[in-house]
Amino acid sequence: MKTFTKAILFLFSVAFLVHSCGRNDTLVGRNFHAVSTEFNTLYNGDIALQKGIATVNNAFTENFWELLPIERMEVKDEVRLSNEANNSDFERAEEKAIKAIQKHTITGDDGKEKNPQIDEAYLMLGKARYYDQRFVPALAAFNNILNKYPASDKINQVKVWREKSNMRLGSNEIAIKNLKRHLEQEEVKGQDLADISATLAEAFINIKKKDSALYYLKTAATETKVNNEKARYHFIIGQLYNEFGEKDNANLAFDAVIDLHRKIPRAFYINAHLAKATNFDVNSGDKIAFEEYLAELEENRENRPFLGKIYHRIAEYNREEELDSLSEAYYNKSLRATQGDQVLNARNYVTLGDMYFDRKAYKTAGSYYDSTLTNMVEKTKQYRVVKRKRENLEDVIYYEDIAKVNDSILYLVNLPKVEQVTVFEKLIENLKAQELAAEEQAKIQAAKSANSGGVALDQRPSFARNNRANLPGVNGPPGSGGSNFYFYNQTAVAFGKNEFLRQWGDRKLEDNWRFSNSRGSLNTNTEAIDNIVANATEDERYDPEFYIKTLPTEQTQIDSIAKERNYAYYQLGLIYKENFSEYQLAKSKFEALLKSNPEERLIIPSKYNLYKIYEILGQNGEAEITKNEILSKYPDSRYAEILRNPNSQLIKDENSAETIYEKLFRQFEKQEYAAVITSAEEQIKVFEGDGFVPKFEILKASALGRLKGFEAYKENVNYIALTYPNSEEGKRALEILNTAIPALENKEFTPDEDSNAFTVIYEFNTNEGDLISQFMVDLKAAIDRTNHKNLTLSKDVYNENTVFVVVHGLEFKTSALGFGQTLQDYKEDNTKGITRPHIAMSTTNYTIVQRHKNLSDYLNPE
Repeated sequence: MKTFTKAILFLFSVAFLVHSCGRNDTLVGRNFHAVSTEFNTLYNGDIALQKGIATVNNAFTENFWELLPIERMEVKDEVRLSNEANNSDFERAEEKAIKAIQKHTITGDDGKEKNPQIDEAYLMLGKARYYDQRFVPALAAFNNILNKYPASDKINQVKVWREKSNMRLGSNEIAIKNLKRHLEQEEVKGQDLADISATLAEAFINIKKKDSALYYLKTAATETKVNNEKARYHFIIGQLYNEFGEKDNANLAFDAVIDLHRKIPRAFYINAHLAKATNFDVNSGDKIAFEEYLAELEENRENRPFLGKIYHRIAEYNREEELDSLSEAYYNKSLRATQGDQVLNARNYVTLGDMYFDRKAYKTAGSYYDSTLTNMVEKTKQYRVVKRKRENLEDVIYYEDIAKVNDSILYLVNLPKVEQVTVFEKLIENLKAQELAAEEQAKIQAAKSANSGGVALDQRPSFARNNRANLPGVNGPPGSGGSNFYFYNQTAVAFGKNEFLRQWGDRKLEDNWRFSNSRGSLNTNTEAIDNIVANATEDERYDPEFYIKTLPTEQTQIDSIAKERNYAYYQLGLIYKENFSEYQLAKSKFEALLKSNPEERLIIPSKYNLYKIYEILGQNGEAEITKNEILSKYPDSRYAEILRNPNSQLIKDENSAETIYEKLFRQFEKQEYAAVITSAEEQIKVFEGDGFVPKFEILKASALGRLKGFEAYKENVNYIALTYPNSEEGKRALEILNTAIPALENKEFTPDEDSNAFTVIYEFNTNEGDLISQFMVDLKAAIDRTNHKNLTLSKDVYNENTVFVVVHGLEFKTSALGFGQTLQDYKEDNTKGITRPHIAMSTTNYTIVQRHKNLSDYLNPE
């Protein structure tokens, strides 16, 4: 009996518990589902959510060169509306949140939710969707909490997340309005206030109201208890103050980041130091203390991952102090030390490019700009600026190379035999010194490799302006274990001297030696013989006579070299004047050209450009002399006409390259090819050096192709590609050579039976103009009498002596063969038919005939 009673009681208790633990509005039911939701479903969901957030954070790279985002998250441009998650962790978190909502929701008799964890489930659902960048579904989840659970203890967080979702959808003004209203209506403190203030700051930054953003960021930085957030907010405050020009306030913000030291990521700590260092005023600051400060940053072993940026700042400081050699060394060290920071690489490369550009070393500058572009994001303003600068250097590099090489050759040719031997003996000495230095360098590198436990010389700390002995590689005087230092290696010293002579020539010890025009003879002639040295045999390399024999001796060769050099001078003068406003450089090129017995076609434009440069430089006396020379010696030139009537718009319009080109192009459209070719050749001479010359060249090439055929076109396109390689027309010509020409080369006819378009051709002599016109009238009238309503007529130039009148639009070969006969036989009202001989041909073969001028091959295939 007792056993039976116990069993009954047990079953009753189980039934009671099962009933109570169902989704009923009872004390046991509410607590059971709340505990189960919090410590089972939501716990597992939160683990997945945090794992997903860590993935998002790790995928984001901080760009301290620009204003940091307030939230560490890379947002894509697309707005995703689907319910499919991209990240499996967020998908799992979303599944757990949905499961909690579906299985543990308890609705009371009053219609309200009784499980206090359901709002947490919706919050997790919204966060998972938000971090997965599905902002519309996320917004729906957050709105659900606000609508159903207005008394939730998470209401402050929910409002922050809702407005963050609004911001991601572009509704920044709505986010600002809602959050400001919430702050007015509710008393918010602590982390909730920090989060709301940070979100408001981000919204204000998005709408370009950075002063308002600064106000809320200060509140967020004060209220947050998360050190990483505190560092981020203070750093952004410093960046904003820098934008406002308030460096003192910016430094205070960066100091707040520095004070957190090991509590925050090292990247924030170092970049705060560097941002503060960037604000250093070289005119009023303590330079010695600042140099020690930079040296301390450089020497701290913990900062090794950031040496690239540290070296860059040291380079910037030295450049401000006009220590160009030292700054260049540090820019290069920064490049070697960077760890995939493309922005830093781009800044280093572009600065080095600018430095070489200022030194007039345009070829080297161009190489640095090339490297800059590979490290920049395309379709940005900075990329376009550097790309345009690099493109402007193309012609400079091209013509400077020609001028240097040809100058070198002409210099050597004009030397007496004895001096030629002396020059090449010096060259041979240099070659031997270089080879010895290379051998010594190989030995040093081998020794370094063997000493694997040592620190490479170029990795040692080196910055301290008040101690120049700390320059890279200094190990001490001879005998102190530092014998590898190049100052104490006589072979390396000799090699360095020779390299200096090779690049700069024999310079005097004076200020601004880099910009001096005085160069020794060695530098002048090595440009022309580098390739000869590379291809010489062992015996020839050390024989002066070998080099002397390579010099041109025929006068025609020498004249050709001088002609090419003069043209390069002219082009350089134009480029320096028009593209870079380097008037002194342009002046020197034009003056050197006029002293070099140039061709007649280059004299007048050179003098005119010199006249304009003299005016710009304020050299009025020289300008007047040059102007009078043009007017007296070349009174009929267009330049003299411009000088006599500088304000005449009519003269400018009628004689401008643009106007003449437009007239020629209209002639080309009228198939006046012979006239276009003749006129284009004249204008190419008149506008020598003008940017429109390549346009005249390509118009001439097109006219030659239409008149003389494919081979003439190909030859002239090739000439344009070689002669004007850096112009738009030259580049287009090269593209035509590589793509279109191979496709047009085929001159084999196709079987007419394979075509569905045919022509009927009537042949005339070019001088039969009146006859052609009357024939076309008669032919049109005859066609109108037939049933063919879709036929068209054209008059096509075939070559200098032949013109075709062509009927287009026939569909079948039989139609084409019979069409001419039909017109010939057809008579009406006593009018004569079209009795002239004709040729029936497929449209495809007619195109080949016109392209290759091979009508005779078509008519006589044997």
